[in-house]
Amino acid sequence: MNSLPQSPPDPASPQPKSLTDLFVSFTLLALQGFGGVLAIVQHELVEKKRWLTKEEFVEEWAVAQIMPGPNVVNLSMMIGSRYFGLPGAMAALAGMLVVPLVIILLLALVYAHVADHPGVAGALRGMSAVAAGLIIATGLRLYGALKTNPLGIKICTVLSVLCFLGIAIMHWPLAYILIGLGGISCILVYKRLGG
Repeated sequence: MNSLPQSPPDPASPQPKSLTDLFVSFTLLALQGFGGVLAIVQHELVEKKRWLTKEEFVEEWAVAQIMPGPNVVNLSMMIGSRYFGLPGAMAALAGMLVVPLVIILLLALVYAHVADHPGVAGALRGMSAVAAGLIIATGLRLYGALKTNPLGIKICTVLSVLCFLGIAIMHWPLAYILIGLGGISCILVYKRLGG
């Protein structure tokens, strides 16, 4: 779990008080974020609880995205591990999964009875638009954190546009984009840092 180098948390900064606090915090986070959690996770962990700075959040989120599995689950385990080691990672994972799993199973039972209703299809389309808006708003809010990125804002913006074009316009597989642009990014950062 701790194979990636990470700086120890600053004891002066806010942090979870216990495994229970970690479990409850991630349970509440999971319950707020059905369908699109990036905006909620960023608000809760960076702005409200201040467990991470914007820069730490961007870095941790980037690692969580390239790991197998759901991004927010990966992030929860990384944060849990950061503060409490393996028990923290497991408490955060349980917080992310237990209550939402029960709710999803109950919703699946209800959905099976109302799936053919046209209002349900319209509601689901509306929710997807809201989730897309939240993701865009969070991206714009975190854009300022790129000031401290070794590549700088201009190169990061170019890479982001290329990523969008590759996925949204060209419909290339995400794996190709990650390998291609991720490889280019790693090489550029390595050279900028004097490697």
